[in-house]
Amino acid sequence: MRAAALAWLARTLDVHTVSRVLPTIGSKELVALLPMLLGLGSGDRVVIPTLAYPTYDVGARFAGCEVVVSDDPRDVAGAALVWINSPGNPTGAIASVEWMRDMVAAARATGALVASDECYAEFAWTGHAVSALHESVSDGSPEGIVALHSLSKRSSMAGYRFGFVAGDDHVIGELLEVRKHLGFMVPAPVQAAAIAALSDDEHVAVQRDLYLARRAVLAPALTAAGFRIDHSEGGLYLWATRGGPCWDTVADLAARGILVTPGDFYGPAGGDHVRVALTATDAAIERAAQRLTTGVGARR
Repeated sequence: MRAAALAWLARTLDVHTVSRVLPTIGSKELVALLPMLLGLGSGDRVVIPTLAYPTYDVGARFAGCEVVVSDDPRDVAGAALVWINSPGNPTGAIASVEWMRDMVAAARATGALVASDECYAEFAWTGHAVSALHESVSDGSPEGIVALHSLSKRSSMAGYRFGFVAGDDHVIGELLEVRKHLGFMVPAPVQAAAIAALSDDEHVAVQRDLYLARRAVLAPALTAAGFRIDHSEGGLYLWATRGGPCWDTVADLAARGILVTPGDFYGPAGGDHVRVALTATDAAIERAAQRLTTGVGARR
C-alpha cells in the first residue's frame, strides 16, 4: 500500500518529500481521533477553519481540547494542532500557496502540527489545489505537517472506509504505534482495493467529467433563481446564498423538492449560505435545475 500511495502523491500532487504513509479506516476516523491519538487534552488548543467540516470541532472537544475558530495565522500561537482544508468543505475554496505557507510557518514557530485535509485534491475546477506537503508550502520538508487523503471522493469508494495519512516521519511513526494497540488496522482486502484505485487515474477523470457536467447545469440555474455562488473553486458542492437566513433558504428549496445543507452546520459564518451538492444523479440534478428556473415545486 505504501508504494501505491507514495506513487500517487508524486504523480498527482507532485509531492516527493515524504517516505511514510499510514492507512486509516476512512479519513473521518482519523479526523475525529487525531487529537486523542496525539495525546492532546485539557489545556491544548486546536485551531479549525471559520467554515469547517464539523468533525474537526467534534474530535477536538472529544479529547477535551480548547477549540479556536480562525483562518488567521496569528491565532495559531499557542496551539498544538492546526486544521487546514483545501479545496474546502463546505465552500469549495482553494487556499493560496501564500496563505498555506503562512499557516505552516506559524505552526512550526509555535510547535503545532498542521493537519491538512486534502480529500478533494483532485477536484479543483477554477484553480489549482496544492498539497501542504508540496515543497512550495513545506520548503521541502514534511516536518510538522501531515496530509489526509481518502478514496471516498476520488474513487466513490466511501463504503470501503479507506484513507491514508502521510507526512512527518516522527508523527506517522507515533500514530502507527498507538493505532496498532487500539485495533485501527485496515483489512488486507481493503488495502488491495486501495492499491488498485490509487494506481488508476482513468476512473477519476470520468468522475471529474460527471461532476463538471452537473456543475454546468446546476450553477447557472442557481444564478438564474437569484442565488450568488461564492468560492466553489473546487470540491463537490456549490456554496450559494440569496442573502437571507440559511434555514429560510433550506425551507424554500425543500418546498420545491430540493434538499440542501444549511450553512450554519459548518459554523456561524455560514448563516446566510447553503451547501448544494453535485453528488446526486444526473437526472436529479436536471430536475433540480428545472425547478429552480421555473419555480415549480415537487409533486405532493
